Amino acid sequence: LLQDAHNSSVLDNTVLGAFLQSGHVAGLSRPVEIKFGHDLVLPPSNDVSLAGVGSTGSWSREGCKTTHSEGTVTCHCDHLTYFAVLLLPEGTLSPTQLVSLTYISTIGCSLSAAATLCTLLLCCFSSSPCCPHSCRQGPRDSTTRIHLNLLAVLLLLNCSFLLSTLLPTSAEGLCQVIAALLHASLLCTLAWMAAEAFHLLLLLVKVYNVYIQRYLLKLCLFAWGLPTLAVVTVFVFKRDVYGHHTISTSGNYSIATIVFSARCWITTLPAHYATLCYAGLILLFNMLVLGRVLMIVWRIQQQKGQARKDWVTVLGLTCLLGITWGLAFFSFGIFLVPQIYLFTVLNSLQG
Repeated sequence: LLQDAHNSSVLDNTVLGAFLQSGHVAGLSRPVEIKFGHDLVLPPSNDVSLAGVGSTGSWSREGCKTTHSEGTVTCHCDHLTYFAVLLLPEGTLSPTQLVSLTYISTIGCSLSAAATLCTLLLCCFSSSPCCPHSCRQGPRDSTTRIHLNLLAVLLLLNCSFLLSTLLPTSAEGLCQVIAALLHASLLCTLAWMAAEAFHLLLLLVKVYNVYIQRYLLKLCLFAWGLPTLAVVTVFVFKRDVYGHHTISTSGNYSIATIVFSARCWITTLPAHYATLCYAGLILLFNMLVLGRVLMIVWRIQQQKGQARKDWVTVLGLTCLLGITWGLAFFSFGIFLVPQIYLFTVLNSLQG
């Protein structure tokens, strides 16, 4: 009964029921007044929600007007039912915070896109010591090739994200295409991070003559092929999974939401949860690999005493394996706002 679409909380845990045993009361010419006491500082425009008798938890504001003064919220309603003041949970983003996050993500993704593009061009057309092989010859080292693929997919991810913020809301078909491209590039990015972790595991742990036939081709099929195939299949058979994703914000202690902006992204919860599960499995694998690397680094550190150099390497591997993407799983309660800022800054600058 106490749940709603916004997972709101009930003011002071108070729900009042007002009804007559003789039948349903509605359409009163003189509204009924229900008062709720509290000790919170509420914004000027607070709203009341109510649920009908026998409701399974669908709250509505129909037929009610809300006024409040210091310490009291008064509901003026033209019918009788169960009444409560619903408040959005703490940590909900305000419009100001969403504006700042939009600027951070746009600037960060633009810098990442520029950096990855420059690095790819340098590695393709330069014969410098850092990139000893040109594109014409092709880098012979598997590690370099895997890095280049990760750079390419990060460039695609950042560009598709920036495109998703620029499309007008009227371009539904184009928005679906961009949303599918953004989803595919995200899945491929996570997959190439897993490929980096697997390759790192082979280099550091399985060091004795490990040979995998057509190694890079198999990694490409896993990291490019499978995610792309999944997204194309969904796009062909259930295109409405992609479209305009509305971002809503609200002031604390108010259930009135403000539509601030829209992005082209996933529009259904099953697809969202499937993406989270996919990301969770890859990040779990990468964290296990990083943990194994830490053990090896600790052993080397005890032998050589090169703590600073080794821990800088670990910091770089944390970025390379996308461990910071795991912050997405802390989007709740008091962690919500700081987590979103950390997630936005660290991951938009990953490139």
